[in-house]
Amino acid sequence: MFSGAIAQINGNPSEGDIVSVHASDGSFLAAGHYQIGSIAVRILSFDSNPSSPGFYYYMISRAYSVREASGLVGNAETTCFRLVHGEGDGLPGLIIDWYDSVCVMQAHSVGMFRAKGLICDALRKLFGDSLKAVYDKSSGTAPFKAGLNLIDGYLYKKEGFDSGELEVLENGRRFLVNWEEGQKTGFFLDQRDNRALVGKYAAGRHVLNLFCYTGGFSIYALSAGAASVCSVDSSARAMSLVDRNVALNKLDNHTSVCDDAIEFLGKSEAGKYDLIIVDPPAFAKHRGALKNALRAYQRLNAAAISKVAHGGLVFTFSCSQVVDKISFANTVFSAAAQTGRNVRILDRLCQGCDHPVNIYHPEGEYLKGLLLYVE
Repeated sequence: MFSGAIAQINGNPSEGDIVSVHASDGSFLAAGHYQIGSIAVRILSFDSNPSSPGFYYYMISRAYSVREASGLVGNAETTCFRLVHGEGDGLPGLIIDWYDSVCVMQAHSVGMFRAKGLICDALRKLFGDSLKAVYDKSSGTAPFKAGLNLIDGYLYKKEGFDSGELEVLENGRRFLVNWEEGQKTGFFLDQRDNRALVGKYAAGRHVLNLFCYTGGFSIYALSAGAASVCSVDSSARAMSLVDRNVALNKLDNHTSVCDDAIEFLGKSEAGKYDLIIVDPPAFAKHRGALKNALRAYQRLNAAAISKVAHGGLVFTFSCSQVVDKISFANTVFSAAAQTGRNVRILDRLCQGCDHPVNIYHPEGEYLKGLLLYVE
């Protein structure tokens, strides 16, 4: 609920408090977390009391049921998935990722940060003895101006468990996930289906994986029979984990390059790679940065399209929520026109099913991508 829709506030709620929202005639509309800013209330319920003891267990159990229906729970080939995806699961401001036996949570609001104890209790009740740890990694996501004690750490740790890293499976591929030192919660789970699609096209191709992070796309390409894969990222820590993941899967024909991805692409020989993956971090985290972000996407995609071999493929993505899929497609169109090459769209890509989009909150569809064929 936006602040402009509120006629009056009764009482003096603090940021993070649960408040009820009423119509002008006094009838109850909803309840949610109060916050300071253009969004005044993040709605949690339209018909029940979010303050009730079992609220978080009920909501997280519902989210778990969605993952069961999607075939992710109990899947021997995939032991990691997103358990709670904010508005998509009716819990705005909360992210929880499941890594085999560990839950990693991130609070994006004061209300969710203050509820982390209740959330941890709900997770322990849901998973029972199979849960080894609950780790809070909200220091980079919760509002830093709210005066919160933003220190990452364990909310629960099973006796004898002493690790910040686990091996997980995704479609049978093996990955090391480090939630204490890695970006976000440790792994980009939203690209699972798109990684599998790269594997479908990679056999016999020379692959360049830009902004590779821990090498997810690279592992799929190599395991599918790519002739070679070059992984590029500016983070030395990420590149170290790429090498470990390649070794873990017993793969070869791989080169790691710790370099700025855009600069590396500019220096690359045209036609050397016939499959290029362009998966940059969010160029725009707010609407004020949108124009500059679109220009950056255009330059990056023009470079990739101009460098890929004749008959090559480009997988290009944007994870910037403020860049909608139409704007992104138009930007890639402009990039293609700039190169003068003939480009076809073979597929339109999005986030996995464990990142559901509430039909009343289309902004939740933040990941968009295109698979391009370049002549």
